[in-house]
Amino acid sequence: MSENGIVSIAGNHPVDETVDKLKALLSAKGVTLFALVDHSGEAAKAGLRMPPTKLLIFGSPRAGTPLMLARPSVALDLPLKILVAEDEAGQVRISWNAAEYLRERHGLPQELAAGIAAAETLAGKIAE
Repeated sequence: MSENGIVSIAGNHPVDETVDKLKALLSAKGVTLFALVDHSGEAAKAGLRMPPTKLLIFGSPRAGTPLMLARPSVALDLPLKILVAEDEAGQVRISWNAAEYLRERHGLPQELAAGIAAAETLAGKIAE
């Protein structure tokens, strides 16, 4: 984990393929994909160039609600997010906020930490 709580790992597939794999994993686990933000697609609509960059926003009310009841400020970081982006060298990176960082940031009890660990679990499966 970096000082700012962001974890980033190399991806083994192009951005769109990685996003499709993440979407399939979310669906298989019954996790809601609330939004898919295509930053590079929106940049192109504005006449700007940007390497493929997409943000998945996902979660589960069953996991997130107890967190928000314990510490309402965690709603600033929920739903969870995973960023899939290609850098200037063509390398795909998968990034997310570390669960421990979010737990510390919001003062969540350790027993609730599992509710914010989904991004790390999903990213690990995709990077395999």
